[in-house]
Amino acid sequence: MQIAILLYDKFTVLDAVGPFQTLAGLPGAEVVFVAEQAGPVLDDTRTLSLVATKSLAEVSSPDIVVVPGSPEPALDNEALLSWLRAVDATTTWTTSVCTGSLILAAAGLLKGRRATSHWLALEQIKQFGVDSTGQRVVFDGKYVTGAGVSAGIDMGLTLAGKIAGDEHAQTVQLFIEYDPQPPYDAGSPEKAPAALVEKLRAQAVAETVS
Repeated sequence: MQIAILLYDKFTVLDAVGPFQTLAGLPGAEVVFVAEQAGPVLDDTRTLSLVATKSLAEVSSPDIVVVPGSPEPALDNEALLSWLRAVDATTTWTTSVCTGSLILAAAGLLKGRRATSHWLALEQIKQFGVDSTGQRVVFDGKYVTGAGVSAGIDMGLTLAGKIAGDEHAQTVQLFIEYDPQPPYDAGSPEKAPAALVEKLRAQAVAETVS
């Protein structure tokens, strides 16, 4: 079972690493980090990189594809979009985390489907004909989308349970001690202080305009 995690310039690291940590232990799994060219790929902070062990051309039929998000998702990168369309024809599962769902949508893979994304991108993804939902993890056929950044862990665990059973997924959860007890209850726009929500919305709009 080949699991291909897509990397591209300015991707968000936890979007990729969360699913890696939860899916790498699947029976028979081979995980490859893939990018346009093999080599290091810088994240959105420009201070950390992951190494793509294979180029897009070297990975033609993965069983599972994971597309991480980014503050600047690669919506116009035709090389990535074409590769996603090609491999999606034979994948068992096509997945994303955060605004990675925007990339799947831009490739035309989510039209008419239910999907989630980062809460700041839920309106934008509707422009691609997607039935947008703010749920943490959404399954629609073989397409699995996770909400913002940390939801990649939930997405990976849920998918691991679908593939290898609840006990396997629970074992992974226990091993990585995934037992969230956050110091604040501000992890969604419904719970966070209204002023903070509006501040982030304003920042997102400003960055889009600039």
